[in-house]
Amino acid sequence: MFFFFFYLSVLTPGTSREVKAPAAVSKRMVQKLKGKNEFTVLATLKQDHLNSGVVLSIHHSEHRFLELESSGQRSEVRLHYRTKSHQDHTEVFPYSLADDQWHKVSVAVSASHVILHVDCNRIYERVVEAPFMDIPEDTSFWLGQRNSAHGFFKGVMQDVEILVMPQGYISQCPDLNRTCPTCNDFHGLVQKIMELQDILAKTSSKLSRAEEKMNGLDGCYCERTCSVKGVVYREDEGWTDGCRNCTCTNGTVQCEAISCPPPQCPAGTTPVYVKGACCKECLPVCLFGGRELVEGDQKAVRDSSGRCLLFECRERSMHRVVPTDPCPELSCPESEQITLSSRCCKVCRGHDFCSEGHGCTEHSDCVNLEAGDCCVCKDGFRPLRDDNAYCEDIDECAEGKHYCRENTMCVNTPGSFMCICHTGYIRIDDYSCTEHDECLSGLHNCDENALCFNMVGGHSCSCKPGYTGNGTVCKAMCDGLCQNGGSCISPNNCVCQQGFTGERCETGRISFRLSSCVSF
Repeated sequence: MFFFFFYLSVLTPGTSREVKAPAAVSKRMVQKLKGKNEFTVLATLKQDHLNSGVVLSIHHSEHRFLELESSGQRSEVRLHYRTKSHQDHTEVFPYSLADDQWHKVSVAVSASHVILHVDCNRIYERVVEAPFMDIPEDTSFWLGQRNSAHGFFKGVMQDVEILVMPQGYISQCPDLNRTCPTCNDFHGLVQKIMELQDILAKTSSKLSRAEEKMNGLDGCYCERTCSVKGVVYREDEGWTDGCRNCTCTNGTVQCEAISCPPPQCPAGTTPVYVKGACCKECLPVCLFGGRELVEGDQKAVRDSSGRCLLFECRERSMHRVVPTDPCPELSCPESEQITLSSRCCKVCRGHDFCSEGHGCTEHSDCVNLEAGDCCVCKDGFRPLRDDNAYCEDIDECAEGKHYCRENTMCVNTPGSFMCICHTGYIRIDDYSCTEHDECLSGLHNCDENALCFNMVGGHSCSCKPGYTGNGTVCKAMCDGLCQNGGSCISPNNCVCQQGFTGERCETGRISFRLSSCVSF
């Protein structure tokens, strides 16, 4: 957008002058520039040799919010401005304008990006701290001087402009926005093509070598391993997990229950389970009171005086066990105290036998009984021993013991299973899924300017008439490009930058003329 326009010839034989925009014009300028971070200062000038003077100064009190200065003595172009931290900053560009020659000068600011053009040539491009354009309303816009007493420019100036728009320097140098390439452009394009051809040749060579290596890998055997509880097993390696024999096969763990042969126990022994063993072992028995006891079993009896005596089966005979500690004091009333056949000391009814130690393993729970404990397999597991001390997971999916319905996939989990919906379906309950209309529910990825079409297991998107794209991203189409920074927001509808009008933003320029000519 063209902000304001000066056409001014300044001759400076005196030492005092005052050239600035009228208050009404300055107020409008402040409104246009306030808070903006993209603008361009342009001027056409002929500066006296060795003169140091200000081209344009936006000045308030003691602060220069923006000032363009040319120093002939130091051969510099200086851009003075205020930063967001309210500090004064000067960006210096080594270049001489004070040579009694006509020059076109533009300084374009885009946030923290500054570009200096002289005579339509890009001289400098830098990243700087962004100017702070929060300008007070009573700010003065000075031309050819900093204020009434300093920074006098000596020479001739015309077409001083401030454009609040991207790439404002194009207004001064239209060829910078050309669409046809120059011979130099073609030369650069040829150089770039040669570089790309070199890169392509090197890449092709690398791909050929990589292909040769990959072909060589076809004959290699890559061993797959299995990781179980932090232990890595190699292919075909076997191990025992509880009462199962497991093998690593092609990177997958395969287990089966240990098969126990029928025990053939000699006379005087009986088959029983021992801790840590999956199959029954033959242990010696003791005959006591007409009952068979196995190695380690204890039996409590009372003599004629009522005294409790404890015996233990060891090496086919009963041996008396002398307790080292007295019976503990019970916290329950005597009516709730019970006597066990395997110990002399009474216990309270509901005693926690499991807490005294048991042989139930990972997938088995210990359950307290009236006079002892037993093992029970957890839900979703089955016993590997008839005492339920070792249990294995039931694969409900493989054995058809699940309730997953159509449009779902059964996935086995430890002790249970779950039903996963197929792609494009949503859950009804734990076991059922139905086709999902993503278009109706709004759970699709179509652009707001696209039409959504529901499909079995998914959906598709298509841009509406007047828009182009793949359906997930659609952009409006305008017949002919929107000009001067305008944006195509809907079919054949351009939104123009401030200061431009027309169907394609091709016309419109606001100007304020300070004077046609002022001389001193």
